[in-house]
Amino acid sequence: MSLVILHIPHASTHIPSRAAYLLSDEALEAEMLKLTDWYTDDLFNDGQDLQILGKVSRLYCDVERFPYDDMEVMAPLGMGVLYDRTDEGQLMRVLTPGDRMRILNLYYWGHHGVLAHAVKKSLAAYKRALILDCHSFSDSPFSRDLDQRPNRPDFSIGTDPFHTPMNYIVASQIYFKDAGFTLGINRPYSGAMVPLNYYHQDDRVESIMLEVNRKLYLNPGTNEKSAAYEDIKAVIHGYITMLRDMHKGRCRKKGRQ
Repeated sequence: MSLVILHIPHASTHIPSRAAYLLSDEALEAEMLKLTDWYTDDLFNDGQDLQILGKVSRLYCDVERFPYDDMEVMAPLGMGVLYDRTDEGQLMRVLTPGDRMRILNLYYWGHHGVLAHAVKKSLAAYKRALILDCHSFSDSPFSRDLDQRPNRPDFSIGTDPFHTPMNYIVASQIYFKDAGFTLGINRPYSGAMVPLNYYHQDDRVESIMLEVNRKLYLNPGTNEKSAAYEDIKAVIHGYITMLRDMHKGRCRKKGRQ
């Protein structure tokens, strides 16, 4: 059974229906180019750990967001769980309450059910569960990013004070420094995915987010893999191996208590 649960929400480009969209196909493709976490389903695929993939584009349903707008900081900007505005603020689609319920039932709650089930199985097997939340980010801030600071790092980890052990944070700092890369902590993005039924309730569920700057593995302004792609993939796999070994040790320690 997998020791690490790889949560990969934003790699898909699938939009089941474009009926509600107001953008031209060209404009929608441009938004997808900007917001998709390109190839994270491959970059983080180490062949050992369970991958839980978002089945649809985040432009259709963003399974990483909170499902209720009063919980989601991006909802007032039109980029809650169901985006209705582009990064530049243009109206992107109009959804009825029925549309919202249908999309959430089909894609959001099902996705989170799979993730919660994986966590439950890990807790039963190891007494702990570790989620690695897998993302990429643009080297330049998007218009609606809350963090507009320039000079973004090469990699970033997102943490949660309840679900991210401090030794994972320290080990991440050492790993990327030794590998010759800069690391942001909760910069430019913060937090880490935890299923709602465990969120801030069960500290046996551990989570950390890893984000890779797209400048490291894509040619500028495109979704084309750069010459460094395989090298960056190897760096990510080394990081996953480190986390897996640390998590294995924590599981064994817990089992002896």
